[in-house]
Amino acid sequence: MWTMDEFKRDRDKQILAFGIVFFLLAFPIYFNSTAGEASSSSFGGMDFYEVSGETTYIELDSGSEVVTNGEPWTIDDLHTDAIDNADDMNIVGVLVTLSYGEDETNSGGPTCAGPLGGQAAADTIGGTVMHGAYNASASGTNDESPASHTVESLWFNDSMVDAILFMPESEIIAGIDADGAGLGAYSLDITVDAQAGSDTATCSREDNGEEVSYKIELIVYDYTITSVLEPLME
Repeated sequence: MWTMDEFKRDRDKQILAFGIVFFLLAFPIYFNSTAGEASSSSFGGMDFYEVSGETTYIELDSGSEVVTNGEPWTIDDLHTDAIDNADDMNIVGVLVTLSYGEDETNSGGPTCAGPLGGQAAADTIGGTVMHGAYNASASGTNDESPASHTVESLWFNDSMVDAILFMPESEIIAGIDADGAGLGAYSLDITVDAQAGSDTATCSREDNGEEVSYKIELIVYDYTITSVLEPLME
């Protein structure tokens, strides 16, 4: 909810307020009917609401694994039971960060050092995070080393965050409150498609996989829904 001092200093809020006033004047019949709904129930009435909140990240697991070319590595014994007070959290998604380098080697000893050893080829590192029906995949390459990429799965309407909405409060809650959907088991698959670079006349190259570091974080959104009209009418 805005204070009068914030309203006086913030030109964007002033413009928004004038727009709301115009709406009220332009559609009095519609607003009067919906305002009656708002006054009759704390959840479900039409109003202008501002959605605000804080996003935090809770680590579920992290580590490092050598992933062999063409052989997926899976961790599937992850559960929110390992997180204190998880039942009280609005878990709205999961974020996985994968980091990796380039382990490609060449053979031939000192004569294969530097340019004489040929050029490494980029590998593709893939990740798939799974939580019930909420799955997401993404891949990256190590053409520049070290490298990293993220995999994110969300099960809430993030377009509502930091927005001004004209709709029933109950619909907003349905959009941003996971209602326990984030609780339960999680798993992660990591794959490596390794490519050996170019050989030279005296040196050969090989790449059998990559060491991949991973971090799995639960995305928690603590939200507040406030009426935009209340401070304007005080």
